[in-house]
Amino acid sequence: MPPPAGHPSLCLEVLPQTFQVKQYPRDHVDIAKEVLHQVNVAIDKPGLFSLTHTAEEISVVCEATDDGEDRWRCIKIMGPMDFERRSLRIDGCDLQLYYTAEGGEDPGVRYLHLVRSWNTDYILVPVESLDDAVTTLRLDGWQFI
Repeated sequence: MPPPAGHPSLCLEVLPQTFQVKQYPRDHVDIAKEVLHQVNVAIDKPGLFSLTHTAEEISVVCEATDDGEDRWRCIKIMGPMDFERRSLRIDGCDLQLYYTAEGGEDPGVRYLHLVRSWNTDYILVPVESLDDAVTTLRLDGWQFI
């Protein structure tokens, strides 16, 4: 589904960095030291840093520090968007980044990870799926800056 309006805040941008998603057990002893280091590294850089704590785990989205596996690229919705009124739904709704079966005819991505902030949303896609995600969004009427 195309963007709801041609407003500049709904344009998309592919961030230049490569990201990683780290998962820690909830009772990880050195988590504070490791996360504090990642925050200090990220604080002066543009991009994205996200920390999520649940009853089961601690997850960190941060800029990748090496060429390891499971690397992500990030598509940012420019924003700002009205936090009270926005709706970003994945796979068959407002923003369609949809899954395709192996050998499927439609472009798409197989995995994505969504991070929300007060002002905007960030969609992480595997490095190898970035071109397909951008193509899918452009075909659907989304504009990139």
